[in-house]
This record gives sequence, C-alpha cells and structure tokens, in this order.
Amino acid sequence: MSAPSGGPAIPELLHAAVGAIGGTERPGQVAMAEAVATAVEEDTHLLVQAGTGTGKSMGYLVPVLARAERAVIATATLALQRQLTERDLPRVTEALRPLLGRRAEFATLKGRSNYLCLHRLHEGVPQEEEEGLFDPFEAAASAGGASSKLGRDLLRLRDWADETETGDRDALAPGVSDRAWAQVSVSSRECLGATRCAYGAECFAEAARERARLAEVIVTNHALLSIDTLEGASILPSHDVLVVDEAHELVSRATGVATGELTPASVARAARRSAKLVDEKAADALQNASDGFEALMELALPGRLEELPEDLRHSLALLRDASRTVITALGGTRDASVEQEDAVRRQALASVETVHTVAERVLEGSEYDVVWYERHERYGASLRVAPMSVSGLLREKLFAERSVVLTSATLKLGGDFDGVAASLGLPPEGRQGPEDPPWRGMDVGSPFDYRRQGILYVARHLDPPGREPARPDMMAELTELIEAAGGRTLGLFSSMRAARAAAEELRGRLPHPILLQGEETLGELIKSFAEDPETCLFGTLSLWQGVDVPGASCQLVVMDRIPFPRPDDPLTGARQKAVEEAGGNGFMAVAATHAALLMAQGAGRLVRAAGDRGVVAVLDSRLARSRYGSFLRASMPDFWYTHDAAQVRRSLAAIDAAAKKA
Repeated sequence: MSAPSGGPAIPELLHAAVGAIGGTERPGQVAMAEAVATAVEEDTHLLVQAGTGTGKSMGYLVPVLARAERAVIATATLALQRQLTERDLPRVTEALRPLLGRRAEFATLKGRSNYLCLHRLHEGVPQEEEEGLFDPFEAAASAGGASSKLGRDLLRLRDWADETETGDRDALAPGVSDRAWAQVSVSSRECLGATRCAYGAECFAEAARERARLAEVIVTNHALLSIDTLEGASILPSHDVLVVDEAHELVSRATGVATGELTPASVARAARRSAKLVDEKAADALQNASDGFEALMELALPGRLEELPEDLRHSLALLRDASRTVITALGGTRDASVEQEDAVRRQALASVETVHTVAERVLEGSEYDVVWYERHERYGASLRVAPMSVSGLLREKLFAERSVVLTSATLKLGGDFDGVAASLGLPPEGRQGPEDPPWRGMDVGSPFDYRRQGILYVARHLDPPGREPARPDMMAELTELIEAAGGRTLGLFSSMRAARAAAEELRGRLPHPILLQGEETLGELIKSFAEDPETCLFGTLSLWQGVDVPGASCQLVVMDRIPFPRPDDPLTGARQKAVEEAGGNGFMAVAATHAALLMAQGAGRLVRAAGDRGVVAVLDSRLARSRYGSFLRASMPDFWYTHDAAQVRRSLAAIDAAAKKA
C-alpha cells in the first residue's frame, strides 16, 4: 500500500522507521500499519490487538505520519508517553524525512495541573489558616521548614523552576509529594487565564498548548482525552486521526473523569475559601449547609443509594442552593485589577462550583447515574456519583468526527472483540447498522511462540478460595512453586491484604528475598526484582499491568485467585443489574469481563522477549472447574495448559537450572 499522498509505500516507510530505532520488522507490525493506513484513508475505525513484542507503536506511528494530517495519540501510562516523545518520535520523524519530504513536528499535552504555575510559585498559595495567607516557601526556607519533607520538596521545586524548560511535573526526577506539587500548580478552574495573569507570557501550560496547536502529532493521556471528549472542553486542537494506545484502560479512565465526589472536607474547604469573599448571609448559609452535610456523613454506611434518603436530599438541596448563591456573589464582585485577590477568588470559585455541580447532579437522579456512599479508613466517608456506563458517551462523542484506532495487547476477551466494543458503544462486529460507526477488529498476533515459551498451570486440586487470604493449601502450593523456580516469581494478588499475608508467611518458609508492594516505591521494587533473579515481588493491581521484566528474573507469574471485582462494589453491582434487566448475563458482561482483562494483562507479564520461558500459575481451581473458566482462559495468551503440579515443578526446576548456566 502506498502512502495516501501517492508517496512511498507503507512497508518502505515502516522499514526505515524500524531501522531508525534499532528494531526488527514483524509480519504483524506490517499488517497493522497497512490496516491503520486503510482505516484512516477510508475514515473508519479499527480495533487492533497487537501482542507483546509486535512493535505496535511503529504500527500506528508510520501510517499516521505518512498521512500528513494532525493526529492525537492518547496513552494510559507515563512510560509509554515518554517512549513515544523521547525515543520513538524523534528517531522516526528524522528517518522518514527524506522519504516524505518533510519532518513532522510533535508535542506533548497534559492537563493544566501537570504544569508548574509561575503565579502560584511567586505569589504564594491561598491558605485557609486562621492567620490568613502565608508564603509556604518562606516557611520552607526557615530552619524547621527546610528539615521537613514538604519543606525540602518546596525548595527543590523553586530551584527546578529556574531550570526546567517545560514545567512538566513528569520531567522532575525524583518526584515530589502531591501535597508539595499542589503548592505550585492550579487546575483549569483555578487558573487566572493568560491575559489576566502577570506570568501569562511565560506560562508553561500555555506554552504546551501553543506547541500542541502547531504540531502534527500530539501525545496526550486518556484522562485529558476523556475531558476533551466527554465534557466538550476543547483542550486538544482539532484533529483528523485519533490513536488510543493501551485502549483496554480507556473506559476506566473515562469513567473516572465522569465521576463526581463530595466529602465533608471538600465541602468545608469550599465554605472556608469563600467565606471572606462574599457577604455574611451567603457565607453563613454555605457554612451551615457544610456542617449539616458533615453530620450526615458521619452516619453514612457504605453502599449504593438506589433512592436518595430524605435527609440526604434535604442536605444536598441546602448545599446546592447555598453554593449557587456564593457562585453568583463571587462572579459579580471580582476585582480583576487586584491579581492576588483574583487568584484567591478563582480558587474559591473552583471549589464552590464543584460542590454545586455534584450536589445538583445527585439531586437530578438520572437513571443513567449510580450514587453511593464510600468509606475510607484514612479519608472518612464520601458521596460519589458515576455513570452507569460511558459507552453511549463514547459512541456519540469519540467516534463522530474522526477516524479512531484503538490498540492494545488485550482487546479480544473470550476470543472476540465484542465485549470491548460494547464498552466503547460499538455494535458487535459484522452487525453494524447504517447509523452505527463503521469498525472492524484485527488481531495481528505476537512474534512469540506462547505454547513453546510458557505453561498455564491451574491448581485444580485446591479448594475454591474463600474469604481468608492465607489459605493453608494455597500457601503450601505457592511455596513449592517458588522453591522449584529458585525465586524468580512475580506474585499477583487480588488484594493488598492477600499479598501482605503471603509475604509474611513465605518470608518464614523460603530463603529467597520477598519484596512487597508498598514497602518501597514501585520503581525501586521493580528495579530490585529485575536485578536479582532469586528475588520475588508480591503486590496487587498496578503489578498486574505495570511490570516489564524480560529475562531470568521473572519466570513464574502467580495469580492467587480470579480477580473479580468486589461483590459489594456499587458501580459493578449496578452495571450487572442493568445488563440483566435488559435480558443479558450481567455476571459475564461485567464481572467476568473485568477479570478476563486483568488475567490477560497479568499473564502477559511472563513472556516479554523471544528467549523468555516460564509458567503462569493460577491458584484458583474455579478457572478449571467453572463454566466461565473457558472464557477467561481464551482471553489469555495461548500457553500450553495443564493441571499437573509435578510436571510444572519439574519444568520450573529445569528453567531455573538453564538460567543459572546462562
């Protein structure tokens, strides 16, 4: 296939690009690149499953760059954003320049709060202390302040501000705490605006938006894409092509963006911030409403609210009305000539608007929303509201105006794309009507020979898991597997409670070091795990999807149980009920699909390179015995499948011996 302009063919361009990054062309990569080019040319949509090692970033970058139209690439992780902007795009654009006759410009764009705010850095942070405003940097410079973690972070941020060219938080290494970053950043609602801010001409966020406006390729994240798409915020420049990488995460990120929350602390903060800026009557009304909400939330029990209790409805009505009055007052009395006062006002307005928006949304009682109480040991109770589904929003707003390519190593669940497509608002493949967005699915496979490189072992003989995390039979099985593997184990647990129990138990049984998520930063844990093959690493959700350790350090991946969502999760329960009321199977559509995605991602941690060998062990007999087990197994890489524990231990011992000789 030729490039759309009639220039070099896609395979020729791909060959040049892959050579520039020092890689090897894969048949699946070529097929993907040509399919992306066709979808963009025909203005249709494409779901591409590209297994680990395919080189999918080249599979979409080359046809996108050949197109010579503006494209947005949205990713879920910082690691991939960095790979694209710091390694792939610089090399590929340079390699394709002689073939295309141009060098495409690219830029990164994130939400405003990801960039350092010069106004907040130099003018100080509005605080809600009895003493009024104070400068946290002056406090940090004092002897006591400089010795605290917050003080050291603030002083480092002030020095970094003189050095950074982008002001991007992700470029600051090592990073700082969220509390410290909050002292030097603002949300879009709190921002004064470039024309009213004394530092507007130097603003890092504005500079990033200008670079994006001029670029041909813009790299962003799922959250900003969701805000731009679902809320109509017009943050991203208009574009003809959208590529969503790590697309299995998009629905979760979009749901997060569309979720509202009220806590006693956030409501009290809004009242406190606005108290000195409005008349006493308006301030007292919001404070009284805040106090009433706090008292109500002290008694809140976790769970879904299918109907709003009358006391909650009354409390929210008071919050809605009082916050509306304060918003009117804040908007009508702004004095833009006093810049610091304007900054305080903007912060107060942002807080009060959030209270009003969420209170009003919950009171409206949309049939498409789920409302529930949540309680955290650390943060107390909160009231949350989220959409039953984001599929309708995505169908309407994501696919309407440009060609969309969604790609990931895990888009086929249970053997087809229909589950993921439904979550995105797309009809089953091959059954699109004239009004449906046109799309097709494509699995370009993986260059790895999974049946030769890996074993899927299901411990069929174990009792089904119960509520107790440290099951004696499972601990005995896990001990034998790790002994046979000589360490080299990534333990993926369904909860931190289970991971902690396993680490404590096995540290007394095994000579191998066992690292536990939370005892050190995730980056340091993964580094230690990769450097010492005898080490084991135990953890939960972020490890299921975030570990890339090829080679001898990861030759056994263990899952303690099928990672179904919590049965008491209000959003999951509501979604399952909605599917069942529509005549579907709620468990399979929601809980099993959630588990399949995580198991596919978790199993993908094993084989990361052509020479990798090992075992994925699932210590949950339901994967072999239940009716839904075949659906879950079909979502995982096509490993050789067995229940034979003795054979698996022999295989692990042989892999361990070979690794020690290498």
